[in-house]
Order: sequence, then C-alpha cells, then structure tokens
Amino acid sequence: MNDALPGLDQLRELPLPAPVSYWPQTWGWAVLAALLLAGGGWAALAGWRRHRRNRYRRQGLAALAQLAREAARDRLAARGLPALLKRVALAARPAAARADVASLGGQAWLVYLARTAPPGMPPESAQMLRLLAYAPDEAVRQLDDAALAQLIQACRAWVVNHHVAS
Repeated sequence: MNDALPGLDQLRELPLPAPVSYWPQTWGWAVLAALLLAGGGWAALAGWRRHRRNRYRRQGLAALAQLAREAARDRLAARGLPALLKRVALAARPAAARADVASLGGQAWLVYLARTAPPGMPPESAQMLRLLAYAPDEAVRQLDDAALAQLIQACRAWVVNHHVAS
C-alpha cells in the first residue's frame, strides 16, 4: 500500500505575507504630509518672529513691575513711569521713525499714548503722568495708593496693547 500519509519531514510551513509598509501608498498622502510640515514650519517661524518682535514689551513689563515694587516703598520712584513709557514707545518704532516719537512731549505725548493703544490711556492716568513728570516732590509723595495702582495698571495695559504701525 502506497497510499501512506506523507511523513513529517515532507511538511513545510506556510509562507508569511510581506510586512505592511508604513509609507503612504498614494501620492495624495505624501502631498498632505508635505503641506502639514510646511504649515507647521511656517507657524513656528511666525511664532518665533512674533516672540522676537515683542521682546521690548516683555522687557518693558519687567521694568514696570520693578518700578511698581519700588514705588510701593518710595513714591518718588514712580517718577520713572513717564520715561519708561517713552523708552517702550521708542523701542517699538523702527529706527527711521523714532525721531517722531522722541520729539513728542506734553499734550502731544499724551495724545500719542491715547491714540496708539486700543483702550486708550484714561484721562486721569494721563494727568497723573504729567504730574509725575513735572510736579514737585511733595506733590508726588502725597499721591493716593489707589490712584498710583490705577496708573500702573493703565501703563501695563498700554505696554501690552499698544499698536505699532509698520
């Protein structure tokens, strides 16, 4: 009888299928991936440029916080607020347009502050800036805590929100 079953030595394992590729199978996925990478790169570059462009704001806010701490101890330290706002305004402008801002003073400076920030500089804060710049030391020492805190908050809002025309 030759109809015997094959022996174990004649059995073979079934071949495994080819491994599944992780690479996209169509060109559409490759285009989508390239667009996503380009968009991500553009967004990262734009964010980095905005971060660099707003460096003067971060420095101004840090200086304003320091000035607020000093003014809490000694009212005369608040006299640095008008100069700080002027420095921030000068740093915000391109080099060619700085002379326009540097020449502003008095009412023209207060109008500039009100015009460049969306909420504007409140009139009482603007008058207080004028007081800090020109009043004698005794008038500055008699400033109210709430009024000084409101002025510092208005200055902080101006530094954060002012618009720089390109």
